[in-house]
Amino acid sequence: MTDLISILIVDDHEVVRKGVRSYLETQPDIQVVGEASSGEEGVKLVAETIPDIVLLDLIMPGIDGVETTRRIKEISPRTQVVVLTSYHKDVHIFPALKAGAISYILKDIKMSKLADTLRRTVRGEVVLHPRVASRVLQNIRGDDDEDQALFANLTEREQEVLRVIANGLTNSQIAEKLVISENTVKGHVSNILSKLHVADRTQVAVYAWQRGLVQREHSE
Repeated sequence: MTDLISILIVDDHEVVRKGVRSYLETQPDIQVVGEASSGEEGVKLVAETIPDIVLLDLIMPGIDGVETTRRIKEISPRTQVVVLTSYHKDVHIFPALKAGAISYILKDIKMSKLADTLRRTVRGEVVLHPRVASRVLQNIRGDDDEDQALFANLTEREQEVLRVIANGLTNSQIAEKLVISENTVKGHVSNILSKLHVADRTQVAVYAWQRGLVQREHSE
C-alpha cells in the first residue's frame, strides 16, 4: 500500500480549514494530520507531526505566513510548504517563496486541483498560480520597467528611507535625520526589503545605486 500524504492545514479561518479538510479526507491517498489557526500553533504541530506538506495561509494573527514558513523549514526541512491564499501581490509572493514555500496557489482553486497540487508537491514539483508564475517570470527577466515598478510600490517615506540607506546611514542616524523613532525606521526597512525582493540593507543600497535612484549626499 502506498504511504498516505500527510497534510497539516494552517489557516485562521475555521470555515476554510474545515472545508479543505472535509474534501481532502475523501481522497484515499491523503491524510490530514491536524489543523492550526495561527502560525505559532502550526509550527508547534509541525514539530509534533512532521507532515509531508503544510497547507498555509499567508495573512494570520501573530506571526505571518512568511515567518511561519521559515520556522517550519528550520524544524522540518523535508516538510513542503504550499501557500494557499487570496493575495497575489509581489510583497506577498516573493518573501514566501524565498522563505522556502515550494508552491503558491490562490483560494479560487478548485478542490480537485488542490488535491492534485498536493500530490505534485510531495513529488517535489513546483506549482504556481498563473498570475504568480507571471510575476515570477517577470522578476527573473529583471526588466527595467519592472524595476521601476517595484520602486514605485514604495511609499514616499519608504523611498526617502531607501535613499538614506543608500548613503550609508544607520537606523539611528536615519531616525534622527527624518525625525522618527528607530522602531519606525526598522518597520520601513523591513517593508522596503519585502517590496524590492532583497535580503538585506546592502542589497537595498546596491539596488538604488545601480538604478540611479539616489545621488551621494555631500558633507557641508
